[in-house]
Amino acid sequence: MGSMAIAVRGKNIEITPALKDYVAKRVGKVTKYFDGASMGEITAILTVNKGRHIVEVTVPINGILLRGEEATTDMYASIDLVIEKLEKQIEKYKTKLARKLKSGSFKTELIPAPSLVTQAVNEDEFSIVKTKRFAIKPMNADEAVMQMNLINHDFYVFMNSDTEEVNVVYRRKDGQYGLIEPEF
Repeated sequence: MGSMAIAVRGKNIEITPALKDYVAKRVGKVTKYFDGASMGEITAILTVNKGRHIVEVTVPINGILLRGEEATTDMYASIDLVIEKLEKQIEKYKTKLARKLKSGSFKTELIPAPSLVTQAVNEDEFSIVKTKRFAIKPMNADEAVMQMNLINHDFYVFMNSDTEEVNVVYRRKDGQYGLIEPEF
């Protein structure tokens, strides 16, 4: 496996060579599952906030994003825990991920997200404070649920490969999943 690119960034903490090495070594445990897969740049963000040592790691593999976050009172412990969490995610989705990576079914056409335009007309209007633009990948609803869970979100917008329409999967309060399809 080629050398992987890891960006280690710190907020309120100095990233020492020892810390950077530790992150690289631990993240190596996760990447060994994906020999030969095309890996994007891995980012680890280490934050110290009111005595909490927070580690957030994002691992892009063949168009799939693995994301984990942990906080303890010790940075090294947080790094260990976040790697454990990522390994559990990989374990859980291993066969699905393997199928995805082998079949190369993650196409990378970029479907432009409609740009959101807001105009504050009067005080009663809602103001959208953040606009996110992202590439929508064709996938089926199962894959979308998997991807949503991997990034720990409550919803996920995707291009349904069966219908070629933009759909949304979401986690319901009862723990089940819902699918939103457009009707024109």
